Order: sequence, then C-alpha cells, then structure tokens
Amino acid sequence: MTKLRKTGARITGAVAGLALGLMGAACAQSMPVTDELKQKWEDKTIFDLEARSLDGKPVRMADWKGKAVLIVNVASRCGFTGQYRGLQALSEEFKDRGLVVVGFPCNDFGGQEPGSAEEIQKFCTSRYEVDFPMMEKISTKPGKSQSPIYEYLGTKTGKLPGWNFCKYLVSSDGTTIEFFDSRVDPTGSKMKAAVEKALPKKTSTATAAPTD
Repeated sequence: MTKLRKTGARITGAVAGLALGLMGAACAQSMPVTDELKQKWEDKTIFDLEARSLDGKPVRMADWKGKAVLIVNVASRCGFTGQYRGLQALSEEFKDRGLVVVGFPCNDFGGQEPGSAEEIQKFCTSRYEVDFPMMEKISTKPGKSQSPIYEYLGTKTGKLPGWNFCKYLVSSDGTTIEFFDSRVDPTGSKMKAAVEKALPKKTSTATAAPTD
C-alpha cells in the first residue's frame, strides 16, 4: 500500500509538473518580427497610437504621455480572471503617482471573452469594481486582424500573449517596455518593483535659499 501511495504521488507530481510546463509555454509566444515591422515602428512609442474604448469612442494614447502604462489582455471566463481584483488594486495604489492600467478584452485564447461590450463592462464593474480604462475587444495574434497596439508591443519586445492576462509595462517616457506573462501577480513584489521603475521621475521643486 505504501509503495502504491508513493507511486501515485510520483505520477501526480509528474502530471502537475507537465501541466505547469505547458502553461508556462502557453503564457507567451514569439512575435514574427520582420524588417518591415521594425521600420514601421522604429521611431514610434505607445503614445503615438490610438485605440477605441469599450463604448466605441476614440482614445489617444498620447493623453497618457508622461505616465507609465500597463496594458493587459483580459477575459471574463479565464482561470486568471481573478487578476482583475489585483489590477484594480494596483491602479488604486499607483494612479496618483502616474500609472494607468488599461484592459484590452480578448477572445483569442479558449474563447474566454465571448461577451458584448455591454456584458464585459457590467461584469468588470459589478464583480471587480474596475474603474481603469477598458478598450474595445481586440485580437493580439499576428495577422491582418491584429490590433496595432499589439503589433507595436510585439515588434518592440518580440513577445505576444500566449494566454489571457499577459501584461506589458511601458515606462513613462515610452522607451522601455517590459513583458510579464499571465502567471505574474499584479500585486506581487515583481510587478510592483517594475512599476516603481516605470513611473515618471519626480522633479525637484526646491528653490535656492535667499542670500543677504
């Protein structure tokens, strides 16, 4: 009986390890970066792009210029959906210091964001009290239907989401972009440390002391 239990434990451990390995591989994928794409986005930052809000209104990323921007492909029926709570908490903690969290609903992975804009908005606000900007549903995958936002981010980092709730953190000057896969906790020490570095730098307001 003891041997059977040990064998069962080894099998369970192996299966769990395989599942984690597969999930790790799925959390990110490579972006096919061509010379044409490199040239297209060479002199651009995220603040040169536009998107549309969940209610269809145009959004200029330039409106957030000078702030750090955390872009996340979100979904309502995913095992990571609970991260909405962490993203909202992160937004509340750092927004006064210059962080903007932006959600891009995406149905690319497992069909886990099938709802309409109205359904997505109701879900986010009623379940998780989300008040950070939510954009219209997009596709992150390479091709003609890929969002320009994700074409840009993928070209600059060489990485695209392999699952829901992958994160791109863009520094306040737009020059640095860091990718975090689905497993990174929005309120964990790794994410908070990266946000601290990406936030706009404080400028000194001290004035020289008067002289006699």
